[in-house]
Amino acid sequence: MKKCKRLAAVGLAAAVALCTFTGCGKSAADEKVIIYSNADDEAVTAMKNALDNNGFRDQYIFQSFGTSELGGKLLAEGSNIEADLITMSTFYINSAQEQNKMFKNLTFSVNTLDEFPSYCAPITAQEGAIILNTEMMKENNLPVPASIKDLANPEYAGMISVTDINSSSTAWLLIQALVSEYGEDGAKEVLTGIYANAGDHIEDSGSAPLKKARAGEVAIGFGLRHQAVADKASGLPIDFVDPAEGNFSLTESAAVVDKGTQSNPKAMEMAECIINNGRAELQATYPIPLYEGEAEDTENKSGNPRVFGETLTFELLKKHQELSDSCKQK
Repeated sequence: MKKCKRLAAVGLAAAVALCTFTGCGKSAADEKVIIYSNADDEAVTAMKNALDNNGFRDQYIFQSFGTSELGGKLLAEGSNIEADLITMSTFYINSAQEQNKMFKNLTFSVNTLDEFPSYCAPITAQEGAIILNTEMMKENNLPVPASIKDLANPEYAGMISVTDINSSSTAWLLIQALVSEYGEDGAKEVLTGIYANAGDHIEDSGSAPLKKARAGEVAIGFGLRHQAVADKASGLPIDFVDPAEGNFSLTESAAVVDKGTQSNPKAMEMAECIINNGRAELQATYPIPLYEGEAEDTENKSGNPRVFGETLTFELLKKHQELSDSCKQK
């Protein structure tokens, strides 16, 4: 009898072990899709609405990260990352693919206006602009800046807020504009003056300059144009300037992680769903057309769209981060 009990116990342990390693027959398709994203709240809401309203409610887990944090995970972890589906700054996706070969080619049609790699599809494009608190501008008798270079002028000392490129890619829109217009040496000179004027208002978050302008802590910020457009439309004392150096832009894209036989097939289906069913709501906040058949609202169209002369990569970002660090007061 004792021998039989021991055999039964051994058999049960073996069954538990087998279940642990095989998932008791549970396939990847039965698991919830894990989505990692660096997107703004408005974009996350639009993507969730697209999924929930088209058959994928309660079939995914959505986790938000800062751009630098998620970019670091992509480069360090490759296809071992927990996520099945990524929405992320396109330049980070491209660098992660080049380094780790971690994304699948998309299996659905992507009719973009510009050419994108076969493994990603754009979800948003975001432009930079100078942001103004109109009340503070009047109270302090400040001239309206026409360019990013103007922000280095002494009359704006203590009155501006910008973002640190080491924390947020929003700052890269400003630095791209300066390097493109004035070269690296000229950009350093201007950026040194801007950082001196900003003082303690060099922010970690891309939306912080706008929030500080809203709150009246600063008169001028540099941030995302679509956010300033929305604030102005809602009646807040916020306005914006399309700088003479240009409205540079960054895209964010969706990509499916290639985990071989462990890939969740629903991840590709969800990527397709976001692109096919989410763009209308996304474009209401991020108006730049990305796909054939999309039109840009003329009221929201930027005055001076520009594209940086080099391909945007993580390596170029690091170079511009070093440039930025050299301009900060020690």
